[in-house]
Amino acid sequence: MTYRQQLARTFAPFIYAGVITLGLLSIARLGLIAWQWPRVETLSAAVNILVNGIRVDLSTLGYVFAIPALLHPWLVGTRADKIWHAVLKVWLFIATISVLFFELATPAFIYEYGLRPNRLFIEYLEYPAEVGKMLLNGHLLEIVLVSFVLAGCARLLWRFYSQYLGRSSALEQSHILARVSGFVVLALVVTLMARGTVGHRPLNPALVYFSTDPLVNSLTLNSIYSVAHAYKQMGDEKNAAKLYGQMPEEQVIELVRSSTRQPLEAFQHPTLPTYHARSPLYQGRPKNLVIVLEESLGAQFVGSLGGLPLTPEFDRIQQQGWSFKRLYATGTRSVRGIEAVITGFTPTPSRAVVKLDKSQQGFFTLAALLQQQGYETQFIYGGESHFDNMKSFFLGNGFTDVVDFADIENPDFVASWGASDGDLFRQADRELSQLHQQGKPFFSFIFTSSNHDPFEIPTGVIEPIEYTDEQLAQYDENELRRHQAIQYADAALGDFIATAKNRDYWDDTIFLLVADHDAKVFGRDLVPIDNFHIPGVILNADVPPRQDPRIVSQIDLAPTLLSLMGVENRSPMLGHDLNDSAAGGRALMQYANNFAYMVEDEVTILQPGKPPSFFFYDYDSGTLSPKQPNLGLADTALAIQLWGSMAYERGWYGTE
Repeated sequence: MTYRQQLARTFAPFIYAGVITLGLLSIARLGLIAWQWPRVETLSAAVNILVNGIRVDLSTLGYVFAIPALLHPWLVGTRADKIWHAVLKVWLFIATISVLFFELATPAFIYEYGLRPNRLFIEYLEYPAEVGKMLLNGHLLEIVLVSFVLAGCARLLWRFYSQYLGRSSALEQSHILARVSGFVVLALVVTLMARGTVGHRPLNPALVYFSTDPLVNSLTLNSIYSVAHAYKQMGDEKNAAKLYGQMPEEQVIELVRSSTRQPLEAFQHPTLPTYHARSPLYQGRPKNLVIVLEESLGAQFVGSLGGLPLTPEFDRIQQQGWSFKRLYATGTRSVRGIEAVITGFTPTPSRAVVKLDKSQQGFFTLAALLQQQGYETQFIYGGESHFDNMKSFFLGNGFTDVVDFADIENPDFVASWGASDGDLFRQADRELSQLHQQGKPFFSFIFTSSNHDPFEIPTGVIEPIEYTDEQLAQYDENELRRHQAIQYADAALGDFIATAKNRDYWDDTIFLLVADHDAKVFGRDLVPIDNFHIPGVILNADVPPRQDPRIVSQIDLAPTLLSLMGVENRSPMLGHDLNDSAAGGRALMQYANNFAYMVEDEVTILQPGKPPSFFFYDYDSGTLSPKQPNLGLADTALAIQLWGSMAYERGWYGTE
C-alpha cells in the first residue's frame, strides 16, 4: 500500500460509521422536532437544536470511537489484520445499533416522562421482571414496532459493515510514517470530538441548553448520551455542590434551620445540626396513624382541585377532613414521595434515600420515631416489596412488619404490579383490625399500585365516564386506560374508608390520604410546577373539616401528623407543623436536575452549571413568568439543595 492508501484505509471505517450514525441521529432528531413542533415553536430554536445536536453527536462518537481509533493504525495491514477487522466491524455495528435502539425508545419515554431517557431508564433496569410485565401488558405494540425497525436496520447495517469494514488485506509493507500520522490524527480528532470544545471544561448539557423548556433542551442531546451522562452524574449524586455551586457549611446550616421557622435555640444536638424537639398540638392518648400513598394521582385528575372528574370518592372524602388545596410533591417518582412523606427529607438531584447505601439503617423515618414510642409499625403493598429497594429501607429504618403480594389472602385480581387496590385494601383492613386487637398503638403505611402503567384493573367494577367526541380526540387509548385506572383506584379507596369508619380502630386512628406524585410530569417550564400539584387530606384528626389554601410541601406532612397524633416530634426534619397558622407557604420540587423553591408566588429555580432563575407563578394559569432576582430566596434554595447531600453524606439525618 502507498502512504495515501494506508492513511485512507486507516480513516475509512470511522468515516463510514460516523456518517451513518450522524445521519441516523439527525433523522431521529428531525422527527422529534416535527413531533414536538408546538413546543419548539420557531425555526431558530429548531436550528439551535440541530446545530448543537450535531455537536453532542460528535462528542458521543468521540467516546465510542476512542479505543478502536487508537488501536486501528497499528493493526491495519499487519498479521492481526483479519482478526482486527472482524472485531472492528462488530464494535462499530454494536455502537450504531445501540444508538439506534435508544432513539427508537425515545418517543415512548418522552410521552410518559416528558424528557429524553435519563436516570429513570437506568433505575428501571434493576427490576426486569416488573418492568418486563409492564411493557408486555401495556406496550406490546411499541415493542413490536421497535423490534421490527431495529431488526431491519440491523440487517442492513451488518451487510454494509461486512462489505466496507470487514475486508482485510494480505500483509503488506507498512509505512511507519502513515501509522504514526494516522494515530496522531485519529487521537487528536476523537479527543476534540469527545470534549466537544476547546475550552477549559468538556462538553456537558448545560453548554448546549438554550431554552426554558426542559423537553426542548433535551432534544439537543441524543438519548444514549443523555443516559450515559445521567449514569456519570449518579457517581456525583452525594454532592449537589458539583451541580449547583458552593456555600459555606455554616451558612447552609443557618439557612436550613431558619427555613423550619423554629427558634434557633431549639437546635442543641451536638452531632445532628437540625435535630430538635417540637411539642404536639394534641395532648391526649397518642393516636394510631395510617398513611395511604396513592400511585400517580395528580391534581389534574381530581375534580375538586380543578382536574378531570375521575375521583368522586376522593372529592367527597376531602369534604370530611383537613384537605390541602395547594399541596406539592417533591419529585416525580414513588420513591421520592416515600422519601418526603415517611422521612421528611428534602429532595436532591440524587436518587431518593430509599435507594442509597448510607440510608439503609439509622436514617430517620416516622416508623423509627414511632417504634421508639412503642408503636407497631407496618408496610402494606400489593406488589413485591423489594421493588425500588423499599423492603430493605423500611426494615432497616423502623418498620417491623412488611406485608406484600405473597401475604395478600386470595386476591381477586392480579396485575403486572401485583394485587389490585381492592385486594390491597381488604388485606389492609384485616391487618389494621389485628393490630388494634393487640392493644398497642400502630402505624401502617399502605402503598397502592393499580394506577400504574399498564393500568390493569378488574372488569365490571367501575362505570367508565362518557366522553364527548371533542374530549375523545384529546386522549389516546393509553390515556383512557389511565383514566379508568384512576376511577378504579378511587372507588377502591372510597370502599376502604367507608369500611374503616365501621371498624373499632377508626376512632383512635388518624388517616392521611396523599399522592406520591403526578403522572406524566412535563411541560414547557424549567420545572412544570402545575404537574407537581397533588391531592392530600387528613381524616379523623381533632380539627374541623376545612380546605387549607396555603402552599404546602410533602415534607410538611410528617411533622403535622405527629402533632395531631400527640407524639413529640424529636427529629431532624425541616418540614413545618401546619397546625401553626404561620407555617407553610413554600414548596420544594426536584425535576430531573432542576430544583424549584417556591415561596408564595415567587419561584427560584436552580440548574446545573447555571445561575439561578427567578419567576412569578400564576396558580390559576399554571405558568411561570420572569421576575427580578431575589438573592435571599436564591441563597435559601441553594442551602436546602446542598443540605440533602451534606446530611446524607455526613450522617446528619439519623435518629437520636
